[in-house]
Amino acid sequence: MSTAVKQNIRDEVLAGKEEVISLRRYFHQYPEASLKEFQTIKKIKEELTKLGISYVEVGETGVLGTIEGKKGAGKTILLRADIDALELEDKTGKEYQSKNPGLNHACGHDGHAAALLGAAKILKNRENDFTGKILLAFQPAEEIGAGACQFVDGGFVDEVDRVFGIHLDSSVEVGKLVATKGPTNASCDIFKIEVEGFSSHVAQPDVGRDAVLAAASIVVELQKIAAREVSPLDTVVVGIGVLNAGTRYNIVANHAEIEGTVRTFSHETRAFVLKRVKEIAEQIAAAHRTKISGFSIYDAAGPLINEEESTQLAQKVAAEIVGIENVITDNQKSLGADDFADFLSKAPGVYGRVGTCNLENPDTQYGHHHEKFDIDEDGLAYATEYHVTYALSYLAE
Repeated sequence: MSTAVKQNIRDEVLAGKEEVISLRRYFHQYPEASLKEFQTIKKIKEELTKLGISYVEVGETGVLGTIEGKKGAGKTILLRADIDALELEDKTGKEYQSKNPGLNHACGHDGHAAALLGAAKILKNRENDFTGKILLAFQPAEEIGAGACQFVDGGFVDEVDRVFGIHLDSSVEVGKLVATKGPTNASCDIFKIEVEGFSSHVAQPDVGRDAVLAAASIVVELQKIAAREVSPLDTVVVGIGVLNAGTRYNIVANHAEIEGTVRTFSHETRAFVLKRVKEIAEQIAAAHRTKISGFSIYDAAGPLINEEESTQLAQKVAAEIVGIENVITDNQKSLGADDFADFLSKAPGVYGRVGTCNLENPDTQYGHHHEKFDIDEDGLAYATEYHVTYALSYLAE
């Protein structure tokens, strides 16, 4: 891409900067929970229609827009933005604070949607200049791992050659872009174990089969998977968040429920650990003469692994936007999950990050999922340009 073309893109990004900020503030004021993003997607459809971009609906609250290059057939790239908010009070105190009580765009998805719409406008204006196809995925329900699968399972990614996404990041200074190859986010599986025992009076424990004791033993034994069954160089979390059992202090409980999560950075380790969770639960329950009456795993997200060639292009593009000295290529891995991994299971790609922390503005330094989370909105222009330049650079390769 020539210097003149890159400068023209930047000029367009800056010309549309206030419009993108306005869209972000609109989305921030009207956040919606996962799978309930009805007004959000309505606004996105309106914006796509104004731009003359055709789209198809994906599920009830998702949309896939299409921009066809007029220079002929070529490769297909998908750009993704998640659009859901969190069940959390908004305590930013800003003029664009949430108007929906108990809901808050405290993870930056409002900025993701706005930046991709800003990129869509620029890419649509340039449809005469490129070959190939650009797909715009406005995805619901990332926070519960139920959105990306709608695009994948629906076949909307089957013909895609490359996928690209970004996440705003309050731990990265504004003006810096991230493109790190390999695993960047862990998988997330949520398991539920039900233990069945037999009630008795606690004064006659030998008559009953204690589901509480069996469940507690399972919780302890599961911790040994990471400690003794996986290499210490292979990061694994087996976390238990819920243990419910019993109805009264003097009754041996006949039922217990355990809920937890497994986080890993590889498909192979993920499969092994989940297998061991089930085996250990069954074996420990049997040792207590109880049984597992229910076992389920919810696949929220696979490990997010950036493909090498895709990442190299992202690093090159990022350097063109902010300078090589402001490109982070070794960002620390996160045990937080993101279902963009579902897109990566269908096509090679990369998930970049865009800094939104202003060291002189404490309001932009809160972590994601905090009730005071906010961004330096200058980061939106970098996000917009990252989308545009990556897409056009890939199609021109």
